[in-house]
Amino acid sequence: MVKKADIGGKRLISLAPNTWVKWITQRSDLQVQDILNTEFQWIERESDVLLKVLSPEIGEFLLLNELQLRYNQKMPRRIRAYTALAEERYNLPVYPVLINILPPSSKQSIPQRYESEILGIRAYQDYQVINLWEVDVNLVFEQKISTLLPFVPILQGGNREEKLRQAVRELRRDEQLQDLEPLLSFFASFVLDIPLVQQIMRWDMTVLRESPWYEEILKEGLQQGEKQGLQQGLQQGRQQGRLEGETQLVLRLLQRRLGTLDDTLKQQIQMLPLEQLERLAEELLDFRDVEQLQTWLESLS
Repeated sequence: MVKKADIGGKRLISLAPNTWVKWITQRSDLQVQDILNTEFQWIERESDVLLKVLSPEIGEFLLLNELQLRYNQKMPRRIRAYTALAEERYNLPVYPVLINILPPSSKQSIPQRYESEILGIRAYQDYQVINLWEVDVNLVFEQKISTLLPFVPILQGGNREEKLRQAVRELRRDEQLQDLEPLLSFFASFVLDIPLVQQIMRWDMTVLRESPWYEEILKEGLQQGEKQGLQQGLQQGRQQGRLEGETQLVLRLLQRRLGTLDDTLKQQIQMLPLEQLERLAEELLDFRDVEQLQTWLESLS
């Protein structure tokens, strides 16, 4: 049986946990003792990473990392819940951190505290927020933060060819990091032309589909499909949502590869079933012009 690719948050942070914790907290005297289980009762999420940390000053505590593709308005409440569950399970104080990878699609403030009040009783939870698009890309190379290498293109100042090539060199230099190259290429596709990305590095859709962040992109379509599917049945809505998510992703990749597509081509792609969309996502990198895309579509009929 083929082992699933492991390019989630736990794998990334485990590459250099001490470097990660020192960067997050800006404290050089901290040491990671363990990466703990984040399965709290019915809650288990690939985007949560819980570290047990030792400080000479305050002793042991937990650092809860929540990595999100984009900020979700439900996150403050979730972080409050995860923090309380972690503290109860391990009987240690918790330092929660929210790491947002891509900026929100619309202008919105990202709070650093959860607050609620009822009948004069207040509840609140502070947490640290790190927006990766505000992080200087040079810090990754200067401080050797290997966890952030796949995110280099979307960091501040990272959307340049020389920074992408530098990140690729760092990944290929270390055998433990080489399988993260498809994830780097995935985030590079958000800011650089796909022909350039393909020229510089490896792109593997099979590996990318195992990434929780690839799944998050598909969820955007999934949520729309669920709303549309309430009258048709939830399962049908989920299937439609995954189809819409994959369609949006393929159209974005095609437009970065070939330029603006006319409405006829877009409609043809939007009519494809999920299996053919997944094939197209793998083969579109071989297309040099729109004519090759048209030929590919015609071969399906």
